[in-house]
Amino acid sequence: MIAIGSDHAGFELKQSVIAHLKENGIEYKDFGCYDMNSVDYPAIAETTCKAIVNGDCERGILICGTGIGISIAANKVQGIRAACCSDYFSAKYTRLHNDANVLCMGGRVVGAGLANELVDVFLHTDYEGGRHARRVAMIHEIEQRQK
Repeated sequence: MIAIGSDHAGFELKQSVIAHLKENGIEYKDFGCYDMNSVDYPAIAETTCKAIVNGDCERGILICGTGIGISIAANKVQGIRAACCSDYFSAKYTRLHNDANVLCMGGRVVGAGLANELVDVFLHTDYEGGRHARRVAMIHEIEQRQK
């Protein structure tokens, strides 16, 4: 199951991504927002990411205007490795090398066609591990020291 959320600036792109997930038979849970009314992206990021950390969802997709604000908020949730991506290479390698568990995108930056490509590569690329595992472990250690 994929957790998905957006603020008002990412709402339209989120709806497009949800349609793409449905077309491909990918289960998802929508954590809001549910219309174009203004909402605060940190709250959406936290709720969406908690579903990943507690095991209800495997990975997440978050969308705001640029993807940057919501990725910053997401990365404040312990256990989340969120990456703001607007190109195929970054979306692929954030999975391969960083074991990112949340893809963030900008609704004002990325069009629907590209967003669907980024979602596909993000969801279908496995973490490579190996030489990258040490670095991901170091990220986890930094996180642990912040408690």
